[in-house]
Amino acid sequence: MHPIQLHDWQVRAAREADLDALLGLAALTGGGFTNLPYDRAALARRIAWSDQSYATPVSDPDDELYLLVLEHRPSGAIVGTSCLFSRVGVRWPFYSYKLTALSMQSRELGRTFRTEVLHLVNDFDGASEVGGLFLHPDYRTGGLGRLLARSRYMFVAAHRARFGARMLAELRGRIKPDGASDFWDGLAGRFFGMTFQEADHFNGINGNQFIADLMPKFPVYVAMLPEAARACLGQPHDAGRAAQRLLEAEGFAFNGYVDIFDGGPTMNTQTDQLRAMREAQTARVAIGAAGDARRLVACGALAEFRCSAVAAVVDGDCLLLDAGAGLAPESEVLHAEF
Repeated sequence: MHPIQLHDWQVRAAREADLDALLGLAALTGGGFTNLPYDRAALARRIAWSDQSYATPVSDPDDELYLLVLEHRPSGAIVGTSCLFSRVGVRWPFYSYKLTALSMQSRELGRTFRTEVLHLVNDFDGASEVGGLFLHPDYRTGGLGRLLARSRYMFVAAHRARFGARMLAELRGRIKPDGASDFWDGLAGRFFGMTFQEADHFNGINGNQFIADLMPKFPVYVAMLPEAARACLGQPHDAGRAAQRLLEAEGFAFNGYVDIFDGGPTMNTQTDQLRAMREAQTARVAIGAAGDARRLVACGALAEFRCSAVAAVVDGDCLLLDAGAGLAPESEVLHAEF
């Protein structure tokens, strides 16, 4: 692979023609990526859902999906994807486990016992979600991961009315090399009669209403779980630690919510507190000496949205770009620090 030339890459809205590329990426995930199922028909439905969402006038978020891809502009190769859900909990309840602490004291024994408890909750119903971020293993370098991740927030900044007051992000939890999950095996798997891979695949295609149908509603004492399951609580997959750092840099925090399937952390923030929301500015494009510093630059609305990290200099109300950036003089863009 040649060295990454960041200016050659852009994040744009997914299209029907991207189906084969997305299926190829799904084959590389190793499981646990609910938003990128390795199923051609399911991915085709997601692209159609995204197409409809881009095309529908929206005044309030209502179950839209916006699917994005990372494209090498000179070749058209697709090496990454991510998505945004405008409002979770519309088609079916959005379930999480909330991890809380419980202290009990016996005066007679002179002992205090502290344990953690998992509660099945719908606390994020109505929130928006960023998810489905996956980058081809060969391209996890040169700033492409940051470009793919931060472009989502530039999309939110450019289309604020389409998203809710809160934003969440689920990180894939610890998955074993064989695709199994110790957390699933230690808790939910005992009630469903299926492996983690089977449940994950079913969820990616059909949604998680089956969790509501079969999952016990009572609190679960963490101390009663196998040690291997307890070790998964709030821990991301090793491949997801870089994504967690990017989320933290954007303003997300872990507040004790974990995924009901693999125990991975669910992070959240107020949408208006996203770094991109606070920093993004509009400007007119001017062609000039752009220097070496890079900025995120987004243009186009909805299905025409695209975002790149290019050399740029802020000059008052103008953004100086090289002619090779591919943006017309006087066009309006949204930009933020890369």
